[in-house]
Amino acid sequence: MGIDAVKDMLPDFARDLKLNLSGLANASPLTEQQLWGAVAAVAVASAPSPAVALLEAAAAEHLDGQARVAARAAAAIMAMNNVYYRAKHLLSEMGVTSYDNVPARLRMQVIGSHGGVAKEDFELWCMAVSAANGCGSCLVSHEQELRKVNMSTEQIHEGLRIASVVKAVCATLAAEEILATS
Repeated sequence: MGIDAVKDMLPDFARDLKLNLSGLANASPLTEQQLWGAVAAVAVASAPSPAVALLEAAAAEHLDGQARVAARAAAAIMAMNNVYYRAKHLLSEMGVTSYDNVPARLRMQVIGSHGGVAKEDFELWCMAVSAANGCGSCLVSHEQELRKVNMSTEQIHEGLRIASVVKAVCATLAAEEILATS
């Protein structure tokens, strides 16, 4: 019900998003848990949007309780890390290197425990959220971790595709909700 409900909420001008959302599960090189965990993680990371609860509910039909919590944990930890590491990267690009060797001093134990799911699943979800949040440093870091666990280019690309579709759907519906009340 979740995916269809989200598609029904999308306006006619977002037909491409409807089609892309429908096609997410078709011929995916990812496992069901990887795919739906990425959907859930990016949806949660894309709040506030009326699509968040519906997409997370759709994912819940394919994930056990531990994977649902781990997807949320990936969204939560990357919300923090994407801001911190993107800022350090931007400062460095602008010639400000005084922060390069300063320790983050941010607690990130969930990354080491993978939220209780397989490393490749959690890393994929973190990478998808990092793509949605636009953090190049985190994106590269998680892509490298996925390569270490032998995830293919096609599988990694699929995580990026999921991130782009889910983020666009959430952004479009959030904007439509605001415009409807103005």
